[in-house]
Amino acid sequence: MVVPLSGTLRAHLSLSRSRIPFSSSALFHRHAITRQVRINARCMSTTGSSQSSLFTSRTVLSLLGASLVSGIVGYHAAQSSTLSSAPITSSSTSKFGTPEDFDKAIEDLKQTFHNDSDIVSTDAEDLKLHGFSENDYHPGTPHTVVVYPRSTEDVVKVVKVATKYRMPIIAYSGATSLEGHFRGHPTGGICLDMSGMNKIIEIHEADSDLVCQPGVGWVEINDTLREKGIPLFFPIDPAPGATIGGMLSTGCSGTNAVRYGTSKGEWFLNATVVLPSGEVIKTRRRSRKSSAGFDTTKLFIGAEGTLGIVTEVTIRLAPVLPTTVAVVHFPDVKKATEAVIEVMNQGVGIQCVELLDDVFMHAVNLYGQSTRRWPEMDSLFFKLQGHSKESLKEYASIVEQIVKKHGGTGFQLAKDDKEAADLWADRKNALYSGLAIGTPGCRGWSTDVCVPVSKLPQLVYETKKDLASIGLVSTIVGHVGDGNFHSLILFSNEEELETARGAVSRMVHRAIEMDGTCTGEHGVGIGKKKYLVEELGPGTVELMRTVKKAVDPLGLFNPGKLYPDEDGTDRKITR
Repeated sequence: MVVPLSGTLRAHLSLSRSRIPFSSSALFHRHAITRQVRINARCMSTTGSSQSSLFTSRTVLSLLGASLVSGIVGYHAAQSSTLSSAPITSSSTSKFGTPEDFDKAIEDLKQTFHNDSDIVSTDAEDLKLHGFSENDYHPGTPHTVVVYPRSTEDVVKVVKVATKYRMPIIAYSGATSLEGHFRGHPTGGICLDMSGMNKIIEIHEADSDLVCQPGVGWVEINDTLREKGIPLFFPIDPAPGATIGGMLSTGCSGTNAVRYGTSKGEWFLNATVVLPSGEVIKTRRRSRKSSAGFDTTKLFIGAEGTLGIVTEVTIRLAPVLPTTVAVVHFPDVKKATEAVIEVMNQGVGIQCVELLDDVFMHAVNLYGQSTRRWPEMDSLFFKLQGHSKESLKEYASIVEQIVKKHGGTGFQLAKDDKEAADLWADRKNALYSGLAIGTPGCRGWSTDVCVPVSKLPQLVYETKKDLASIGLVSTIVGHVGDGNFHSLILFSNEEELETARGAVSRMVHRAIEMDGTCTGEHGVGIGKKKYLVEELGPGTVELMRTVKKAVDPLGLFNPGKLYPDEDGTDRKITR
């Protein structure tokens, strides 16, 4: 069956892109207006990791993920490479076309879509809106043109025009990226806004899978399944505004990762992709498993739109199970982590387990939206999952015994679904709680890293010590079950911004030295590409470049993202 979702409204909003400090209330207001108009309330649907009516939509909380700010400034155009011939007027030594070529491309696009004038936009505010982001501090450039495709065939037409005029082409949809994935290229280019391709095409309840377009959000998918009475859900839960195409392309995850893994698992069965050549491929059939050749679906997971444009996806679904929430407090992160390791090794049904540090708990109390006043200690928020209320009680009893053994105090188990939702809401209010402890007008830089779980206490300790030494306030929220944590570093001026940038860089190096990664779930984009050689090694990075050059020899698909600069200039960073 075909299940169309609410259409995407496009906004031509006059938004200031200045870097002057703005208040947290202004940040909220600007995001609320922009996101609500641009994606027709996609972000107003549900909290991050909900799978049942227990954790249904909360307007304020749904903006959480999209509001976090992140990144490290430092953007360089991709280097020149050997190009095949193309009918353009620019010199053969130029990687991309000239402004004159781009003007011709726009006319070509308008002619191609002459039957629908809404598909091609050159409105100045539309270009700015799509080329920049309120979520990070990366530099950006307005795109030359924005195209709103309605079908795979439309995407093919746009790709052919881009190839003809050597024009960069960048996919865009949910706009929740924290690492500058959809920012405009300095030369200009085509922005493909995929948010109009937002339909659920087929639901196969018996097979526990679903076919959809890339512009549909995971929140909308779960809302649709719930409304239809289908006891299944899609468990990958990044920012509530995130859409399936971007989720696949960044290899993202969220609070549910400790139970269900990430986008790089088996949750994406296949994808229909438009290649840089204009060819359309489907990576595999719909069967649950296959050992036929390469897993080409995974070639595009985490490729960040640099190898192809995803136009249709088949995703796996999981059964909805009862959940409840428990909270406990610890004297330090080490004891909290030790408790989590033992809980997980006991096979307890854990859907999420979140670490909120003492500073964060202080921020929750200051924010004033909680239904209780919390001890300002390092705390664990468990979301327990079981097949029945009886199994949840059994799991809660095991967890309580283990956490007490490791110094946990004040164990609270939700008495009912309402209390569970209230408890979890304090976890989901991360951004607004974090900003509450800053000075008026402060901003926040959020980033994430991930290490083996056993290394998490050391990483958190060294990071907090570093931040204290430079005089910046930061909250820490960790998906402690998989060693991933987010730090929201507050700053009030450009000098403090530079200080925060150095702290983020040191945090990343620290994580890599502990056998971890520069990005647990946000992707690479612009902000983290400089760390890939250190993390993956030059051989692996060169293999990535080899694949890129084979699939996209002109280098037109999302240039300047993911792959480190070949001359190494982007790795000249402050430790």
